[in-house]
Amino acid sequence: MNAAVRAVVRMGIYVGAKVYFIHEGYQGMVDGGDNIKEATWENVSSMLQVGGTVIGSARCKEFRTHEGRLKAAHNLVKRGITNLCVIGGDGSLTGANLFREEWSGLLTELVQQGLINEDAVQKYSALHIVGMVGSIDNDFCGTDMTIGTDSALHRIIEVVDAIMTTAQSHQRTFVLEVMGRHCGYLALVSALACGADWVLIPEMPPEDGWEEKMCQKLSATRSRGSRLNIIIVAEGAIDRHGKPITSGIVKDLVVRCLGFDTRVTILGHVQRGGTPSAFDRILTQEVQKAMDEKKFEDAVRLRGRSFENNLKTYKLLAHRKPESELPHVSVASSSNFNVAVLNVGAPAAGMNAAVRSAVRVGISEGHKMFAVSDGFEGFYKGQIKEIKWADVGGWTGQGGSLLGTKRTLPAKHTDKIAEQMRKYNINALLVIGGFEAYLGIMELLAARGKCDEFCVPMVMVPATVSNNVPGSDLSIGADTALNAITDTCDRIKQSASGTKRRVFIIETMGGYCGYLASVGGLAAGADAAYIYEEPFDIRDLQANVEHLTEKMKTSIQRGLVLRNENCNENYTTDFIYQLYSEEGRGVFDCRKNVLGHMQQGGAPSPFDRNFGTKISAKAMQWISKKLNETYRQGRVFANTEDSACLLGMRRRALIFQPVVQLRDETDFIHRIPKEQWWLKLRPLMKILAKYKTSYDVSDSGQLEHVVRDRPKESDATAAI
Repeated sequence: MNAAVRAVVRMGIYVGAKVYFIHEGYQGMVDGGDNIKEATWENVSSMLQVGGTVIGSARCKEFRTHEGRLKAAHNLVKRGITNLCVIGGDGSLTGANLFREEWSGLLTELVQQGLINEDAVQKYSALHIVGMVGSIDNDFCGTDMTIGTDSALHRIIEVVDAIMTTAQSHQRTFVLEVMGRHCGYLALVSALACGADWVLIPEMPPEDGWEEKMCQKLSATRSRGSRLNIIIVAEGAIDRHGKPITSGIVKDLVVRCLGFDTRVTILGHVQRGGTPSAFDRILTQEVQKAMDEKKFEDAVRLRGRSFENNLKTYKLLAHRKPESELPHVSVASSSNFNVAVLNVGAPAAGMNAAVRSAVRVGISEGHKMFAVSDGFEGFYKGQIKEIKWADVGGWTGQGGSLLGTKRTLPAKHTDKIAEQMRKYNINALLVIGGFEAYLGIMELLAARGKCDEFCVPMVMVPATVSNNVPGSDLSIGADTALNAITDTCDRIKQSASGTKRRVFIIETMGGYCGYLASVGGLAAGADAAYIYEEPFDIRDLQANVEHLTEKMKTSIQRGLVLRNENCNENYTTDFIYQLYSEEGRGVFDCRKNVLGHMQQGGAPSPFDRNFGTKISAKAMQWISKKLNETYRQGRVFANTEDSACLLGMRRRALIFQPVVQLRDETDFIHRIPKEQWWLKLRPLMKILAKYKTSYDVSDSGQLEHVVRDRPKESDATAAI
C-alpha cells in the first residue's frame, strides 16, 4: 500500500496537482482537521519497503451514515479536493462509490445549511474517484492481481518452506490453515507453489468420501519414500453439505486413520503484514450465492480464469491416476511416447517446479518421461534416465537446477545427440532455459535436414533471471531475482540509516538486458538505472550526479543507483562509483556493491513456482497434441515450422510461437529481443526520482468490465 501512496503523491505533484494525505481512512475524512494534510515529495521518501500503510487505515461507522458523509464532503470542499484515490478493499471502494453518487446532493445540503455558497457548488460539482484494490485474497473482478496478494503468498511460502524441513526430519504431517473465509485463492496458489498433498477451499468442496481418499493419498505418498505430508486448508473450507472443515478436523482425521504424527499451524494475520482485515469482496455476493446453491463449478468460474486455471493445474499435478486409469501401452498406440526434458543455460529459480510439472503431466497423459542431466552436454554424453512421478516430489520449492544445466550448444554434437535419441526412442523434447535454450532449439531445427531424429515436436519454456528471451514478456526466475535485488537494496539503504548522506552504486546481472536494473530500480526506489538499451554518456552521468546532489541538500538521506553489468564497457561500476564519490564530495559519500550470483540463488518466489508449474503443464499438453498429430505409420515425424515452438507469455496470455518466426525479433549479438515492453516503465522511475521527463500513457490498456472507452485526457489540475 505504501508503494501506491508514494507513487500517487509523486505523480500527482509531477502533473501539477496539490496532493493531500487523509490519515486514518474515512474516519480522518469525517473528522477533518489535522487528519487532512498536504503531502510533499519528501513525505513519501523511504517508505517503499515499509509494510501496512503509513497514513493509517480505520473502520468508520460514521461514514456509513448520511450525516458522516455530509461532514466528509464539507471537509473536502473546504480544501478544494474533488479527486480521491482510494486504496482498500470492498468496504472502502463501495463507500467511495456511494460517496460519489451522493456528491451533488451533499453539496446541495451544505448550501442549505449555509456551510458553503453556490459558487462552491459550481466549482466543485464533480467528484472523481480512482480505486486501487488492496486485498490479499485477489478476488476482485477487473484486475489480475491486487495489492498485497504477492506479499501474502511470500509469507505463506516462507512458513511452508520452514515447516517442510522440520516435517522431513521428524516424518510429520502438517496441516496449514491460511486466510480465506470466503475465497480460497491463497490456499490454492500456495498449495500449487509448495506441491501440497491436499488442499481444501470453499469454492470447490471435496466430494463425499474425501476423508478416505485424502488418507489414501497421504499413505501412498509415504509409501513412495516421502517423509512428510502438507495439507493446506482455507479457513472457510466446507464440505458438499456446507459443513465446515477445520484444520483441527483434518488433523484428528489423519491421526485417527493413519496414526501419523500431525501438527497444525494457523498463519492468521502474519499473511496480512498489518493490512486491515477485509473479507467482503466485490465478487463475494455472487460467489457466495453460487456456493449456497451448491453450484460449485459456477463459484470457481466466477473467481476468474486465473483461479480456474490454478485449480485445474493443481488437480492435474497433485493427484496421480491409478495405473489402471492411465493410457495403455501398445505397439500401435499413438498415446504413449518417450519425452525428454532438459535444462539449458544458467540456473534459474523455478526450473525445478517446471520440470516437476512436465514430468507429472507427461505421466498423466501416458508418456514415459526421460530426464537429461547437464543440458545438451549431458544429452550427447548419454546422461539420460527415466524419471517417475515420485522422483520429482518436493522439487517445487528448491532453487537452482536439480537436473543440472550447462550453456553448451548442440550444433557441434548433433550426430551424438541424434544417436542418443535413437537409443532411447525420444519422440519429443521439452527444453527449459534461457537464451542458450532458444539458440539450441534453432540449431536442432536446422539439423533436421540431415538427422530425422530431430523431426519431433520440440518446445522451449523460457527460464532465466535476465528475462532476455524473445517471444516472452517474462521468464521463469526473473521474479525471484527481482525480489533478491529489492530485498538487498532495502537492506543496503537501511544500513545507512542514522548516518550521514550516502549514495549506493549497485551492479545487477542481466548480460546486455536491462530488465533487472530497470524494474529492480523501480521497485527499490532508485534514483537512476544505467542500461545498455538506453545509451548514456558523460553528460548524462554528470546530470544525474548534480540532480542527486540537489536532492541530498534537502531531507533526502540516501540515494540508490543501479547499473546493469554490460550497460557500457567504459563506464564501469568502478568508474561510476569514483565519479559520484568525487562530484558528491562534501554533500554525500558513496558505497558500491556487486550483487553477483545471489540473484540466481535462493528458493523460488511464489510467482516463479506457479509460473513454472503452469507454463510447463501447458507445454506438455501441446507436446501430447503434436505427438498425436504427427504420429503416422508407427512413427512420429514432425518437420513443419510450428513443430518447434517457444511458449511465451505475451500480454497475460501463454502463446506458442515457432522459433523460426522469432528470428527477426532477436538481437543475436547482444542476446536480447529488439523490442522490450518494460522500457516503457523507465520514465516512471525517473518521475518518481524527481526528474522532469515525459511519461507515455497511450498504452494504458482498456478499462475492462467497466467501460471500454478510455478518456482522452485527465484533469491534472485539481487536488488528489
